[in-house]
This record gives sequence, structure tokens and C-alpha cells, in this order.
Amino acid sequence: MIAFYNLKAVTQRYAEEIAKATSEVIASGWYLQGEATARFEQHYADYIGTRHCVGVGNGLDALTLIFRAYLELGLMKAGDEVIVPANTYIASILAITENGLKPVLIEPRPDTLEIDDSRIEQAITPRTRAIMLVHLYGRCAYTERIGKLCQHYQLKLVEDNAQAHGCLYEGRHTGSLGHAAGHSFYPTKNLGALGDAGAVTTDDHELADCIRALGNYGSERKYVFHYKGRNSRLDELQAAVLDVKLRHLDDDNRQRQNIARYYYDHISHPLVSLPRRMDDAQNVYHLFPILSPRRDRLQQYLADQGIQTQIHYPIPPHRQQCYKEWAELSLPVTELIHQQELSLPMSPALTLHEATAIVEALNRFVP
Repeated sequence: MIAFYNLKAVTQRYAEEIAKATSEVIASGWYLQGEATARFEQHYADYIGTRHCVGVGNGLDALTLIFRAYLELGLMKAGDEVIVPANTYIASILAITENGLKPVLIEPRPDTLEIDDSRIEQAITPRTRAIMLVHLYGRCAYTERIGKLCQHYQLKLVEDNAQAHGCLYEGRHTGSLGHAAGHSFYPTKNLGALGDAGAVTTDDHELADCIRALGNYGSERKYVFHYKGRNSRLDELQAAVLDVKLRHLDDDNRQRQNIARYYYDHISHPLVSLPRRMDDAQNVYHLFPILSPRRDRLQQYLADQGIQTQIHYPIPPHRQQCYKEWAELSLPVTELIHQQELSLPMSPALTLHEATAIVEALNRFVP
């Protein structure tokens, strides 16, 4: 069987380094807000290219705390609007609504699966305060047009960088292109912890301080609470693991790009289409999505061949029960993507031999 993502194999490659790093944390006797977290925060900020990195409990908290901080700092207020891609994972939208802000869903481009920048300006109103840019699948979603819109309308650009660690735009890492970015280090991400973990990167000193306090019960110093905060902190063990894996991130991404190159060069089937190919620097292939009008049949066929796949995502946010108020929305591009998307196996532990078997099986598919 070819696993969709063999997490054990991915982690095992760095097992000795991880064991050493975590043993040092255990021996230190300091498990929260210590040297390991400070070290990773500095290394990750340097890598992304921002002045600040604040470790938090997970990727959803990272995004949620960004908007909460903007509310606390008086830069947004309840009811303000945030433009967001309609086909994103629901966490992007949960972070907006949890803060009493209003998501404005924008259709993606069918050839890139990323937010359609030609649709954004018409959706901007006097209540719009931000654009949330989601680098879905590991593809850079930033465009010069989006940057100019933010500048012209004085909007905050918040990046959801959960799926794009190491991705570049003209030499700059995603996560440094906007005013703030949320990062998830869920175990299967390009930079994955051994549990839940996340971070915020930003150049904004005041924002970083506010987020750090909010994630520590609202406290900037012990037993003094400036905000009604929450508990969302990156722990020392996860920070130590992430610091090890950060050293290997670019190499891991190159292996993903090698597999993706093989997929692009060799997949050939009339019922399968691929998103527009990007320069390798702009795509770190967290996922490798394909589209097929016979998606469910294709998935079952590949499973019968011993090849695991996944769907990202079977139900779009505006069709979820938790957002039933959007049930009447018509978002045909988003809906088509969610009906046709299938993700092929992709990881730095996937071999070219396995990729060859996947492509050969896919190309033989007869519905």
C-alpha cells in the first residue's frame, strides 16, 4: 500500500536529532515559556523574514489571536468585514467569526484554486478592514494586485500560511508578505510538530506583544492581566522538535517539488486536470490536488490499487451546518472544486518509485 502521508517515515528520518532535542528539554525541567521556545521563535522569524514570531497552541489560535489583537488595539471592531477565499479550510473562517467579524467569501480561480484577485475590489465596502490570503495546497496566493488593493484601501493583509512553510514570492517567504501571518505546525504540515502547535509572524511590535499577552491569559507580566485572554502557548517539547525540523525544511520541500515535477510531467488522462503549474519557488506542495468529474470513482479505483488519497475538502464552508446562514449562497467555482478535488500522495518520504506506480495506475483509470 502507498500511504497518503506516512507520518512515521517522515519523522523517523530525524529521530535521533529529535530525541536529543527533546531529551535536553526534559532534562532542563522547564517545559513552558523557556529557552527552547525562545530559540525556535527567533530561528523561525529569521527564516520567514519578520521581526517577530510568537508561538501559540495551534494554527487556528494563531489566526484567531491576530484578529483579536486588532480588536484590542482598536484597529477593528465587531461587524467589520474580512475578505477570505470561499474554498479555504474552515479554520480560516472560524478565526474571523469567532471575533465577531464578518467573512466575505470570494471565489477562487479555477486554474490556480487560489483566491481570484479580479473579484476582490468589487467586494470591498466601507466596513472592509482586511484581506485574509490563504496559501492553499502550498501554492503562493499573493499577487501584486492584492498588495496594491491593501495599500490603496488601507486594509490589513493577514496570511494563513498553514500550508505553505518555505514558499516564496520574489525571494520573500510567505508569512512575511502581509501585516501578520498565522502558521499551523500540525504534524502533517511541511513543518510539522509531534502534536498541535502554531505561531504568528509579524513586523508589528505592538501586535506581537498583544498576541503574546492574549495567549498567556491576557498577561504581560505575572498576575497582571491587561486583556481577557486565553491559554495558547507553544510548549518547549514542540518548539524543540520544530527547531530540528526547521533545519531540514528546504530539503524536504525540494523532495516534494521533485515528486510534483514527476506528476506534472507524466499524468495524462482525459478525465483528470491539474492546477496551473507554478515556478517551484512559489509552490512547496503541501498537497498535490487534481480535479476530476469522476472523482469518487477515481478515488475508489486508486484505493483498490493500494493507493491512498484524500479529498480537500468534501464540503465547502458555506455548505457546513455551522454556517447555515450561508445556505443560499451560490459559489459555483468553489462548489465545483469541492466536488472534483482529489489529493494524491505527497510527502518528503514518498519515493520516485511510489510516484511512478501512482501515475501509472491513475493513467490506466477507466470509469
